[in-house]
Amino acid sequence: MENSETNEYELIVIGAGPAGLAAAQYSARANLRTLILDQGLGGGQVANIFNLENYPGVFPPVQGHQWISTMKNQAESFGAIIKQAIVSSIDKIDGHFAVKTNSTEYTSLALIVATGAEHRSLGVAGEKEFSGRGVSYCATCDGPFFRNKEVVVVGGGDSACDEASYLSTLCSHVTVVHRKSQFRAQKAVAQRVLSNPKISVKFNSSVTQIMGDTKVSSVELTDTVTGEKSTLQTSAVFIFVGMIPQVSLFSNLKTDEAGYIITGEDMETSIPGLYAAGDVRSKTFRQIVTACSDGAIAANSALNYIRLLRNEEYK
Repeated sequence: MENSETNEYELIVIGAGPAGLAAAQYSARANLRTLILDQGLGGGQVANIFNLENYPGVFPPVQGHQWISTMKNQAESFGAIIKQAIVSSIDKIDGHFAVKTNSTEYTSLALIVATGAEHRSLGVAGEKEFSGRGVSYCATCDGPFFRNKEVVVVGGGDSACDEASYLSTLCSHVTVVHRKSQFRAQKAVAQRVLSNPKISVKFNSSVTQIMGDTKVSSVELTDTVTGEKSTLQTSAVFIFVGMIPQVSLFSNLKTDEAGYIITGEDMETSIPGLYAAGDVRSKTFRQIVTACSDGAIAANSALNYIRLLRNEEYK
């Protein structure tokens, strides 16, 4: 590996969440000069998970920030360089990728986008304060913590209805709160919710405040027609009002209707040598384990791409 002062790398990974760190681990271990750029401290959404209990092979559960810290150390142990920087532009010039940041410019032969997606927030009082303490954006991750308890689901699309149905298999009761008079979800998906005896629905309602002491205990509901306010006791609030893929730097890539980057099974995008992995990628299931898988595949594809550029063969 070259020292960390170089600006020239064989592979640059943008994003230091599970997908990006998995990619860097595999590429660095394959002896590619690998740089990871992240605008924050890294970790992505995983850093906010209180107990990570559904990652294969990790038992008993560990805190998300501990797990991602180990993953970061593992990538660095193989030689990956991790730098905190805000990426301002990406170009492909003469077969090389030029990545400009707030401090300098880097070049690479291949590039992996692992910028993830952010949960669209409600923007109400208590949402940020109780994140990880009753406010969740992932039923699969956190639903089991509220087994046999009453919970609230906010949203009216496919995700909200699907997650409400899933939570009904764990929780004593689920209340779905939707600001409109009917669901946006597909008819069959919505009907499963409406016919489920463990789910009640409050249409024309919005959650306008999340309340509690050390954890969530209730929500304030506001009728979107009359403005009348009420309080609903709950142990948790699961928010599914959409995701925002972090693709502002990649407007020239092919995306699906929701804005997620479209790739092949090898994670390559519509631009040769540029790969996408993790939550930023168009796919049907977004979990830590699938993000890591994406990252590993993307790194292997990037390695093969670089070898092809150099007319190298496997020994």
